[in-house]
Amino acid sequence: MHTIRVETPSAKYDVVAGSGLLQKLAPRIERVVGRLPRRVFVLTSPEIWALWGNAFLTSFHDAPLTLFLPPGEKYKTLSSVEKLSREMAKAGADRGSLLIAFGGGIVGDVGGFLASMYMRGISCIQIPTTFLSQVDSSVGGKTGVNLPEGKNLVGAFHHPRAVFADIGVLGTLSDRELRAGLMESVKAGIIRDRTLVRFMEQHVGDVLSGDPKALEKVIAASIRMKAAVVNEDERENGLRMILNFGHTIGHSLEQTTGYKSLLHGETVGWGMVAALFLARERGTISSHQFDRLESLVHLYGPLPPLKLRTAKVVAATGGDKKNVGGVKRFVLPVGIGDAGVVEDVSEAELVAAVDYMLARAGEKHA
Repeated sequence: MHTIRVETPSAKYDVVAGSGLLQKLAPRIERVVGRLPRRVFVLTSPEIWALWGNAFLTSFHDAPLTLFLPPGEKYKTLSSVEKLSREMAKAGADRGSLLIAFGGGIVGDVGGFLASMYMRGISCIQIPTTFLSQVDSSVGGKTGVNLPEGKNLVGAFHHPRAVFADIGVLGTLSDRELRAGLMESVKAGIIRDRTLVRFMEQHVGDVLSGDPKALEKVIAASIRMKAAVVNEDERENGLRMILNFGHTIGHSLEQTTGYKSLLHGETVGWGMVAALFLARERGTISSHQFDRLESLVHLYGPLPPLKLRTAKVVAATGGDKKNVGGVKRFVLPVGIGDAGVVEDVSEAELVAAVDYMLARAGEKHA
């Protein structure tokens, strides 16, 4: 069991990662919020509830009221938030109510945003059920929904009261979902933790086979990295932007493909390949470091092939929320275990990076 403390100017809470958390959930939540309020809601997806609903309810004396969000980015919208808000209002939710987000990254993002908006903010607990959401999206208080013009363009900072990441639920993930989620841990190592890079290089078989000890080590290291960054820069005014490594091109791939054919982690993987190329060309990493880090990305692949036009992918980067005043901000590694944000990436550099990525996406990687 690992407990990682998040301490920001506006919130202090624990992220607990380990096995068997789900079956003792209610008493753990009560230790955080006190006696459970009159109205407790759980936002989840039908698929997650079918798999884990009984285990979730084991420790509750009174079952929470269940809200369902269908799977897929197309439901990560303001209209979904309105629909769910109305369901809560009809069920008697008030300012003292508690919302538990129980699912993957989309459920966590929508649930956190719903909690931030309902009656100007109610308490929220995050129970992430995918690898990606356990190591990344459930921690740090960033919530939001998509617009047709771009991903996560409407959102709020709303920290959970606690995060409980039960490693046991990862056993039902498909191999593809696990590999996609691991891209966020690859990212964590590249930008902030060279020890994690070495561990993931040396234990790829254990990690991909779902060995609990290996997964627990990777998950805990990834959460610690993010917690440390969030503690230093809660509102993404500087350092926290490095967490977006791979996401500038990644988000444009999601938008270009209509959020239909690629998992989020897969787009981040390809986005990291493009960013690594740009870093090598700029000299922030050496050719040897480039080869090593790109190989690490592909070790946890295979990433799906892409058949897209460079111009379309480049154009979609214009809607990235990191951009300010028309300047495209880009996160680049500086060696292994460090990263920085650059604001002077030219159109030609961006085109070259996307060209390289798409060329690699047409090759086969073991």
